Amino acid sequence: MLTDTVCAALSAAGLGIAGLTAYRKRFLAATRIAAYALIPLGLALTGVLDWVTNLVFQPTVWAGFGVLGLSWALFMISRAAERRSGGTRKERRSAAAAERTGLSAGASEPALGPGRGATGVKAAGRSKARGGTSSGTDDFSDIEAILKKHGI
Repeated sequence: MLTDTVCAALSAAGLGIAGLTAYRKRFLAATRIAAYALIPLGLALTGVLDWVTNLVFQPTVWAGFGVLGLSWALFMISRAAERRSGGTRKERRSAAAAERTGLSAGASEPALGPGRGATGVKAAGRSKARGGTSSGTDDFSDIEAILKKHGI
């Protein structure tokens, strides 16, 4: 009841200010002031203010907000602890499985020795077909020829 009276008084004062502003030929500003002035009256008539006052002044509502805050804090603490411990359970399982097989957690394949990549095998095959020995310089000469061909 008191909130309805306060809202009606605020709306009346706002409409009075809007009337004075319109008298000064500032119609756009007067329209805005009237729009703002009607908001408290509209809230009072729809019953929203009763809902808000019940929300604010009931201890059980504040206890509910406290429980929600505690839940949020526990969630953030668990996320921080998870980051600090080194990841999720799935990541730890894959790291343990890789450790059992003898690979490190980040390794995908064993590294090939120098000159044994895909281009090294082809170059070695050509040089052996010619009767020569394979060396790392054959690989680089092929690359140099390609770069010269493209003008680099």
